[in-house]
Amino acid sequence: MINVLLVDDHELVRTGIRKILDEVKGLKVIGETETGEEAVQFCRKNEPDVVLMDMNMPGIGGLEATKKIIRYSPDIKVIVLTVYCEDPIPTKVMQMGAAGYLTKGAGADEMVNAIRAVNSGQRYITPDIAQQMALSQFKSSEENPFNTLSERELQIMLMVTRGEKVPAISEQLILSTKTINSYRYRMFEKLNVGNDVELTHLAIRFGMIKTEIL
Repeated sequence: MINVLLVDDHELVRTGIRKILDEVKGLKVIGETETGEEAVQFCRKNEPDVVLMDMNMPGIGGLEATKKIIRYSPDIKVIVLTVYCEDPIPTKVMQMGAAGYLTKGAGADEMVNAIRAVNSGQRYITPDIAQQMALSQFKSSEENPFNTLSERELQIMLMVTRGEKVPAISEQLILSTKTINSYRYRMFEKLNVGNDVELTHLAIRFGMIKTEIL
């Protein structure tokens, strides 16, 4: 039996996925959480085999939650299930140690296959994303300036563009406000933007965030 944790801040999404997995022999949903913080706590107490992790959630979000789960429980396989399609996000997530990357446009069969694959020790990436990642190594950073961001800068970018303020980011990532601002200014310099609004517009332009995200 493969024990699965669902992590998504939308109850409707979790309900839909649970309904699919409950009908699959050999899979069992053992829990649901709405935030990355709750996911980390759940994994430390229950250790599911596979976590289906949304990226865009309140609080620390899926990126930091994935990082923490892998650090403290390396046997747990995390599959990121998200609307984010554009590199460098998929590449950064897989480099971080995630076992799989699926878009929310994936079908039920693909999701089940991905869960079984990562549980058996393989890595799984949605085919079109895998192709994009393979081709991205031939592109210059000028084509997508977000490729120049570090993992931490990318994480803070995602938090800033969903409206998180510096004090909240500081508390969630357990970093000082001075450190968070240092990352922000360094990020602004790399992307040649002057403030959070310009950052958000640039992120939308390059497909790094969506105007409507589940």
